[in-house]
Amino acid sequence: MDFDHITYETANGIARITLNRPERLNAFVPSMPLEIKAAVDLADRDRNVRVISISGAGRGFCAGADLAAGSAAAPDEERDAGSVLEVAYNPMILAMRDCDKPIVALVNGPCAGAGMSLALACDIIIAAESAIFLQAFCNIGLVPDAGSTWYLPRAVGRARAMGMALLGEKLSAREAAEWGLIWKCVEDDKLASEGEAVLGKLANGPTRGLGLIRRAVHHSFEQSLDEQLDLERDSQRVAGSTKDFAEGVQAFMQKRPANFTGG
Repeated sequence: MDFDHITYETANGIARITLNRPERLNAFVPSMPLEIKAAVDLADRDRNVRVISISGAGRGFCAGADLAAGSAAAPDEERDAGSVLEVAYNPMILAMRDCDKPIVALVNGPCAGAGMSLALACDIIIAAESAIFLQAFCNIGLVPDAGSTWYLPRAVGRARAMGMALLGEKLSAREAAEWGLIWKCVEDDKLASEGEAVLGKLANGPTRGLGLIRRAVHHSFEQSLDEQLDLERDSQRVAGSTKDFAEGVQAFMQKRPANFTGG
């Protein structure tokens, strides 16, 4: 599949999605979320892919929506800021949620607006020390979107989410790690190696089990304890029937590393 604003590559069980508008800090144009959705769907269907990486080319992860390429300057009667969410951004976020494979964000430089929403929709975020996170919407009179009002309070709590959303102040990668917004902050020159280590571990992990884990965690925000216990039971039945579970137990008993195949 050919893409205009992202690149897509697969090797060694890893699908790599790279936002590719470095001259604009990878800011979104309206078709870009649909390209990301298509790439996520492609990776999800590919039996050889076991983990997905999302990163940004050049000096930043994603600066949010490219206002110069949008309709922000249109007359009031012609403006519908919600339509692009319905058509492009929301389908991207839902495709990421429904994917059966772990998604890792490798964040360098600015991660702002809908770009921050994209990162939040990933399962693991690893950020370079120079990265910054910004809920920029209030600075132009808009509402956080692409899932930010759902993911952000669940990640950092109501008070910090409100502060970020209402004040629009930058958050450093170190602070983001301290807040629990991201998995890890690393030195800039170690982002690539740390990312490769995490991606390699996930690519060689029990793929179906990992997919069940991410699905269970997503559902936990919406369900009662009774419902979640039932989901855990049902998920465990599926996981317990996989070849990877059998291999994991055998490897444990033999005191050797497991050789998971994703089956």
